[in-house]
Amino acid sequence: MNRSSRGKFPSPFEVAVPLGCEGWQRLYPYYHVFSEERRTSEESRFWFADRIHHAEPLYPFDAIICEAIWVALSQYNTRVFVMPSALGIDQRIVNGYLYLSPNPVTDPALIEQRAEHFRRRAGYYFEHWDELYEQWLRKTRAHIESLEAIEIRDLPELEAEAVVTEGQGVASGYHLLEAYNRTIENLLKIWQYHFEMLNLGYAAYLTFLEFCKQAFPGISDQTVAQMVSGTDLLLFRPDDELRKLARLAIALDIGPVLKQATSLSKILADLEETENGRQWCSALDEAKQPWFNFSTGTGFYHHDRSWIDDLSFPFVALRSYIEKLEQGGNIERPLDAIRGERDRITTEYAQLVKNDEDRKVFAELLNLARTVYPYVENHNFFVEHWHHTVFWQKMREFGKILVHHGFIASTDDIFFLNRYEIQAALYDLIAAWSVGTDARGPRIWPDEIEHRRRIYHGFRRSPPPPALGTPPESITDPLLIMLWGITQETVINWLGIESAEGEQRELKGCAASPGIVEGPVRIINRTEQLNEVQPGEILVCPVTSPSWAPVFSRIKATVSDVGGVMCHAAIVSREYGLPAVVGTGFGTRLLKTGQRIRVNGDSGTVQILS
Repeated sequence: MNRSSRGKFPSPFEVAVPLGCEGWQRLYPYYHVFSEERRTSEESRFWFADRIHHAEPLYPFDAIICEAIWVALSQYNTRVFVMPSALGIDQRIVNGYLYLSPNPVTDPALIEQRAEHFRRRAGYYFEHWDELYEQWLRKTRAHIESLEAIEIRDLPELEAEAVVTEGQGVASGYHLLEAYNRTIENLLKIWQYHFEMLNLGYAAYLTFLEFCKQAFPGISDQTVAQMVSGTDLLLFRPDDELRKLARLAIALDIGPVLKQATSLSKILADLEETENGRQWCSALDEAKQPWFNFSTGTGFYHHDRSWIDDLSFPFVALRSYIEKLEQGGNIERPLDAIRGERDRITTEYAQLVKNDEDRKVFAELLNLARTVYPYVENHNFFVEHWHHTVFWQKMREFGKILVHHGFIASTDDIFFLNRYEIQAALYDLIAAWSVGTDARGPRIWPDEIEHRRRIYHGFRRSPPPPALGTPPESITDPLLIMLWGITQETVINWLGIESAEGEQRELKGCAASPGIVEGPVRIINRTEQLNEVQPGEILVCPVTSPSWAPVFSRIKATVSDVGGVMCHAAIVSREYGLPAVVGTGFGTRLLKTGQRIRVNGDSGTVQILS
């Protein structure tokens, strides 16, 4: 681990290159890496590793997601809604890992000038939130349908005669290039939609939080969060579908078939042999679209396969639900209890407000926070999960074409090329096909991909420092605070742990969901490890994925390396009534599976007991 010195994190220009990874910068676009031309500026700023979305190194192509976020997130802050104290969030890649740097506004006069624009523009969205959200849903669904409709076809030996007899005027080479460009443009546009309302959602919640902090000195962040919890979020729908399928399996008496210790294909084949089994399979097919377009990871990496690609993950959760029902257990989320606690807390604090004007402001801000809250989570299903499931499938179709023509050895090798290189490879293929000669790509890309594969594995063996550069004087971006959990306290905590000598007995983070429990640790770094989680354990992970929701019925608490009070781990923990401490920075490095810890979701601390 890199050591901090003089209250600073390592310079981005001093981070050692892993052995065998020299020249790694060429894997990514020139503007996405640190450079001597911008050294003075880059070295003076604060950069933190985006481990909430990108806990793993970036494949060259997968970095397109980062690029889409880079522009979409920042433009809404800087140019569209004009956030008063926050501009965009810059990006750089170091040894394959993504680092972010917030760009704050510090001039009071400029802040006030920007505030005038923000009040008018954001106010319009807040006043028309419900209708704009319905419009958002329509255009996002239509956009996913347009991606699904893109036809990706290999180049034929000869064009069909219809190209001549119908006077079409264009041939297959153009269609292939057009399909690629449309696929890339579709991805970039969905991220424009993604951030259309998200930053406003966080801003509204942060405004409510700040009011509560001022009106109720000493109130905790998670108490404020509890006032907007208990919402029937769309992102829980896939897990709800699994629960429905489990109850149906019990009703149809096919639980034993679904729990067979055999292949999934054999189980599904056995189910088709009976009327009850066919009825259940029909319900499964109905649930798949769209709810099984649900990534097992963040959805930002091509290897985050979705439930619809591989049914083994949801079936593990399904079997656990069936077993619990067979034992007479309850598999429902404790929504009524959570809503009851939400209403109790809200009523108590509302009664503490004595001033009529303040009481009105409290009610208005609470209502706005509850109105925008569902979007903060629900948009994830449409973009990161449903859309990206289709997007990665489309990219594999291009990969199959490049395999067929000898450019790459296997379909997923396409992700070792960045988006510009893929377009160049396709044009190389199209040009050679047009002329009737050999393309250059098959002679260069297979060896280059093997070299890049070795570089990528070198990245994985070298975990990144949590932050780089100079700590900021202030952090004002609502997205950084609410989602990433990056605050002044977080930075000071990171510096303290980085420079601390000896064994750590306590971790500090964001108090994300209330409650205090003790239990054994289960470290989970990858989705495929989730089957190892035992009932009563405490999940410790870099970050959770929405598709991990079924595991929350087995654990006692959650501890994550990254995240703020509105990150997914925090939200899902509150909705399941589990204590959570997020944004510890080093939980997965300092804790070990089997250790006993005490998680205090009220104070945001994790004590190591053994």
